Amino acid sequence: MTTTAPRLGNALARLLILAAALLGTLLAGAAPASAHAALTGSDPKDGAVVATAPKEVNLTFSEQVAMSADSIRVLDPAGRRADTGEIRDLCSGSVVRYGVGLRAGLPDGTYTVAWQAVSADSHPVAGAFTFSIGAPSTTSVALSDQAPGGGLVGALYGIARYLAYAGFAVLVGGGAFVLACWPRGASVRAVQQTVVRGWLTLTGATLAMLLLRHPYTGSGKLSDAFDLAGLKTVLETKTGAALTSRLLLLGAAALFVAVLFGAYARRADPKEKKDLSFGLALGGTVVAAGIAGTWALAEHASTGLQPGVAMPVDILHLLAVAAWLGGLTVLLVALYRAPSVERSAVERFSKVALGSVAVLAATGLYQSWRQVGSWSALTGTRYGQLLLVKIGLMAVLVGIAWISRRWTQHLADPTPRGTDEDPDGDEAPDEDEAPDGNEVPDEDEAPDGDERGGSEGEGSEGDGSETSGEVGGSGDPVRAAQLARQRAAVATARRKRERDADPERTGLRRSVLTEAAVAVVLLAVTTVLTSTEPGRTEEEAGRATTASGPAAVPDRPIDIRLPFDTGGVDGKGVVRLNLDPGRTGANALHIFVERPNGKPLDVPEIKVALTLEAKGVGPLPVAPDRIQTGHWSASGVQIPMPGDWKIQVTVRTSEIDQTTIDKNVKIG
Repeated sequence: MTTTAPRLGNALARLLILAAALLGTLLAGAAPASAHAALTGSDPKDGAVVATAPKEVNLTFSEQVAMSADSIRVLDPAGRRADTGEIRDLCSGSVVRYGVGLRAGLPDGTYTVAWQAVSADSHPVAGAFTFSIGAPSTTSVALSDQAPGGGLVGALYGIARYLAYAGFAVLVGGGAFVLACWPRGASVRAVQQTVVRGWLTLTGATLAMLLLRHPYTGSGKLSDAFDLAGLKTVLETKTGAALTSRLLLLGAAALFVAVLFGAYARRADPKEKKDLSFGLALGGTVVAAGIAGTWALAEHASTGLQPGVAMPVDILHLLAVAAWLGGLTVLLVALYRAPSVERSAVERFSKVALGSVAVLAATGLYQSWRQVGSWSALTGTRYGQLLLVKIGLMAVLVGIAWISRRWTQHLADPTPRGTDEDPDGDEAPDEDEAPDGNEVPDEDEAPDGDERGGSEGEGSEGDGSETSGEVGGSGDPVRAAQLARQRAAVATARRKRERDADPERTGLRRSVLTEAAVAVVLLAVTTVLTSTEPGRTEEEAGRATTASGPAAVPDRPIDIRLPFDTGGVDGKGVVRLNLDPGRTGANALHIFVERPNGKPLDVPEIKVALTLEAKGVGPLPVAPDRIQTGHWSASGVQIPMPGDWKIQVTVRTSEIDQTTIDKNVKIG
């Protein structure tokens, strides 16, 4: 049985499976990455040992971040909150710093600082570090292993982001393809369905992102997507405002689609159609630029270097992507679903695609410089590596597009039978297409269910005598109409077989299909790229962390307590050691030896040694002098370099009873 519509076939199935596999591999391997803002410093620093409890903990970021009341938590060794919960904005000029106050009377031990915020480019960032008061200790704090924006909510939000980009490309690129390249396509049902589905996809993805935004940047629990208080908080943020604006602009886009496939498709007068085309092009460009602006205003382009230049460039980049990939999608649908596509339409799209590639090259070059900044970041950061993958895919896509252009040069316009063309050169609807774009049933799908080849079919394909007699005579009118439909279906099937037998058209369909498969993966790479920390920021954060190093807080004396037990009479007690100012250079050392009840304990001898094992320095002996009962002192104790120093104290309580105790402290 001959079919009247071309099937995708094994080649298409293989290409789609390959594209899906590449897409799945890419998204599965794309672990949630920290976004634009990075923690560049803290006070106390990570791993620092401070003598006395600080009044607050301060965090410094590379870019502006949004903080909530619970963004910075300080937990004591038992896991209890040690902060007051009051976030202080300490930003000054280009310095982005926030702090949280600590409760009074905190005991010695190791404290954990857990923080979470939202970067200025809309992505959540989080982290944790520890510092110690007096001396390090064990801690029972267990933090979640889930990365910010990860888990089920993160996966759903990432899918919604991808669908939003895809829907935008199909909506904008499809509309542009019809207006600029193939006006007759406005009346083709398959084209209409494709563009409308692009609008529905973008709208649905935007609503999903709006609902998922609160758990995505907060708890990570899917149930919080329906928290009205959380939704209200999201609407007050920059990202919430961008998503809301996108929904409003999609309302205007719905009007554009309705006019394009309604009044414009039905308009017959060439002058009126030209005027309406100009209005649609102008209004559609404004709406498309506005929708693209909702990404530019809320993501990477809105922060960092030159945001005033980066945002318009980002809008141009998105529009060029949509014009190329969205137009390519509609062309692919037309090649497989529409009765015919004129060579002139394909040639016009080829020119649009060439212009889009030029815009993409110029805007992409600027964005690469802005986000990467150096050759080392291009190869040594995740953002740079993804960018190289994107550039490679773009090169492949351009190569396939060149092949498609070669097929277009050999593509012949279908020769219409009868008077299928209007005097102005626009083709009228094909035989198998009703004025509203619906296709007439195929020859093997006749309303009466009879298959071609029976007696009735033979009458329709014979010399026409029997059919003519029944149709033109006084026979049953229902039967006559049925035979007329069958005859039209057979003629349509013949035309489609002739069309599909054209090797140029078949080659063009295959090359455009390959283009579309590569475009699917390219769009996935772009989506992951927009949620990855830029290479420039990653390198700057790394340099800041390296420069700061694991040093103690400067100008704060080191004060540690060391219990001891020599095993003899009066062999138990505590050594309190104070090193002031607790930094490199000369320091004053004071040692107090106390009984378990806190009273001074006189011992025959105290010795101290300092060792920097990481650098192979020491042990450096210190011989303190006895000042009074239980008090020993030494001046001018030299600390040659910063680092993690081991302080060893040897206590002798009798002629034969002694012990050595030690602690590691970070000295700046």
